[in-house]
Amino acid sequence: MEKLFDILLKNRKILHGYLQNTPKEDLFRIPEGFNNNIWWNIAHVVVTPQLLLYGLSGRDFTIEEELINKYRKGTFPDGEPSKTEMEKIDAYLFSTVKHIQLDYDHGRFKNFQEYMTSPKIGLSSPEDAIAFNVFHEGLHLGAIMALKHALERDR
Repeated sequence: MEKLFDILLKNRKILHGYLQNTPKEDLFRIPEGFNNNIWWNIAHVVVTPQLLLYGLSGRDFTIEEELINKYRKGTFPDGEPSKTEMEKIDAYLFSTVKHIQLDYDHGRFKNFQEYMTSPKIGLSSPEDAIAFNVFHEGLHLGAIMALKHALERDR
């Protein structure tokens, strides 16, 4: 499990780089052919493990439910976030991974409810959810890379 958390943190560092180094107008712009933007993908990656681990284990989320509802699966960008919201997501990129790791190490995801993901990958344990989340975050990093390319193409 240690390796999976290491991979998550490495991916989050890459996402943080996009957040810090992408001009704001590009973070929020939706290029032709896409239905979301770089910002939404980063925020979505932050909220998804809350649902997969805390939600499926019947535990309280560690971030605001308002953010979870705004960026969960099935949502789309809805205007620009506030400066405060951006700062929260930025901080949560790293703090939530550390929190999940501590909660996992302390056995706090014991009452895990099985779940079938959109790509038809069944999750029957917290370990499955953590492994799936690594895959999920990789998909969204790929989407961000495609968005960045499309934004540069459209200049």
